[in-house]
Amino acid sequence: MAQRAIRSVFMRGGTSKALMFHLADLPADRSAWDAIFLAAMGSPDPYGRQLDGMGGGISSLSKVCIVGPPTRPDADVDFTFAQLAVDAPLVDYAGNCGNMSSAIGPFAVDEGLVPPPPDGTTMVRIHNTNTRKIIHAHFAVAGGKAAVCGNLAIDGVSGRHAAIRLDFIDPEGAKTGRALPTGNPVDRLEIQGFGTLEASLVDVANPSVFVRASDLGLDGTEMPEAIERDTGMMALLETIRAVASVQMGMAADMAAAHRQGSQPKIALIARPRDTSTLAGAVLRADDHDILCRMISMGRPHRAIPITGALCLAAAARIPGTTAAGLLGPVAGPDIRIGHPSGTTLVGAEVETSGGATRIVHATIYRTARRLFQGEVMYVG
Repeated sequence: MAQRAIRSVFMRGGTSKALMFHLADLPADRSAWDAIFLAAMGSPDPYGRQLDGMGGGISSLSKVCIVGPPTRPDADVDFTFAQLAVDAPLVDYAGNCGNMSSAIGPFAVDEGLVPPPPDGTTMVRIHNTNTRKIIHAHFAVAGGKAAVCGNLAIDGVSGRHAAIRLDFIDPEGAKTGRALPTGNPVDRLEIQGFGTLEASLVDVANPSVFVRASDLGLDGTEMPEAIERDTGMMALLETIRAVASVQMGMAADMAAAHRQGSQPKIALIARPRDTSTLAGAVLRADDHDILCRMISMGRPHRAIPITGALCLAAAARIPGTTAAGLLGPVAGPDIRIGHPSGTTLVGAEVETSGGATRIVHATIYRTARRLFQGEVMYVG
C-alpha cells in the first residue's frame, strides 16, 4: 500500500459537494474504481466523520462524479454519479444526484471537454449514465469559463451565485421505466411490526417513496437530528423503503433492497405549516406548498435531494397520490417544497390521458462552484 495521487476537482453543486474525475484518468477496469473513491473520500469511517478523506460525514458531502466523452449523439458529455456510504465500504451507482448534476456543465466547459462557448448563455447536454436520461444545463459563460458570480440564492448555501437551469428531459422511469412502477397512485404496503401503510411509489428523475408523516405519528416539521436520534423511526423508515423497493421491482428481496441503499429514497410529506429551519429562521405556511423530510443513504437530508424534489413535484401533479392530497393551493406551474433548510422551487409538466401519465420535463435552478483543483491523495 502506498500514497497515490490522481487529478481531481472538488466542486459544490447545489447543496452537495463531490470529487470530480475525468473518465480518462481512472482505470479502464471499473471494478478498481470503488477502492479509489472510498480511500479518497475517507470511507468507511466508524466515527462517521470521514476525517481521513474528502468526505464531510453526511450523504450530501460523500459523492463522486465521473465525466467523459458522450456515448449518445444527443449529449455533449457522459456523467456517472457515485454515492458513497460514510460508515460502510459501499459505492452505489444506482441513481443520479440532481445537485451535483448542476456542476457537470460548468466542469465540462472549464475542463475543455466541450468546445469553448462564446460569452453569454450556453447549454451543455448531459447524459447521466446511471439513469440513461438527458439533462440540459443552461448557464452563463464569461471569458471562456463558467460564470460563478450572480444573484441566485438557494436555501442551504450561503451567498449568491450564477444561476444554472437544469432541464430534466423525459425524466420518468429512470430506474423502472414508468412514472408509477406499480401502476397505482397509492399502494398499500404491509410493513412487519407496523401494519398496512399507504405510500406513493414514483419514479421520476430518481425513484422515491412518499409517505404521509401523520401516518407515522409525525407532523413533517421534525429536524434531521431529531429524526436520526429516533432509532426506532429510522429502522421503520428503512423497512418501508425496502418493502417499496421490492414492490417497485427494483430489488428481488428485502436483503437486496437493503444493500441498495441509495434507491429508492423515502420521504415524509405533510401539508404546509409554520416551521423552523436549520438556520433558525421561520418558514411560514404560506411560503411553501408542501413539506418534505427526505432520507438519503440512511441519513435524514439537511435540505432535499434535487432528484427527490423533482420526483415530489411530479408526484404532486399526479392525481390520487399521497403528495397530491397534501399539496396546498398552487397558483402557477412551480411548486415550493419546504425542507429543513428552507424552500426549493421546482417545476414539473405532467400530462394525464386515458389513465396514462407522462412526465414531459422537470426544471430546477441551482448554483455551483469550483472549490479546488489539483490532485487528490489516497492510499491504495
